[in-house]
Amino acid sequence: MKLRRALSVSAATAALLPVAVAAAPATQAAPAADIPTCYDLDTAYGQYHNNTFVGRAFGIPKSLALGTRWTTYTATLTNASTKELKSFELSAKLGSYVYNEGERDLGPYGDLQYWDTAQSAWKTLRQADGTARGTIPGPKTLKPRESVHVQLRFRVGEDLPMDQNYDAFTGITGTFVDRYRNMDCTATGDASGGFSPHKG
Repeated sequence: MKLRRALSVSAATAALLPVAVAAAPATQAAPAADIPTCYDLDTAYGQYHNNTFVGRAFGIPKSLALGTRWTTYTATLTNASTKELKSFELSAKLGSYVYNEGERDLGPYGDLQYWDTAQSAWKTLRQADGTARGTIPGPKTLKPRESVHVQLRFRVGEDLPMDQNYDAFTGITGTFVDRYRNMDCTATGDASGGFSPHKG
């Protein structure tokens, strides 16, 4: 993924937005797979601008030692728009940007967990291909000025080959269905941070 869409705001801007904890149902339906992204609908005559979210992540170090020790952090997404977000879905990921052929993703060498407040337990996120990412239970809609807060923890194993540089990251992504050019489309916002892995 060559494009980074992580959102950042100044502390002054973030302070203007009240933080409200959104309720998190256990299950939710994902946006329809056949709905295009709003960026796919861009043309030479206009561009989709997504200023919906304010994203903040706290506790992600700039440098991370490989090993079994967990690093815990908190990520928050706030709906900074005046519209209620529909078909909202929350996910988290751990990985690295792959710029050139032959480079590897850090994701399969790491572990990512989120704190399930309903069950008071850490839950592991792992996809079938081995990458450390997945969907987190959350609200189906997000009202203006409403926020979601997630506590996560991650680690990267000592088996990560250090024969390349890793532009690594971890964080959460909010996805919702928007309306653009008279069509339904999906838009996203991130609350994430980057780090560099190193041998302990």
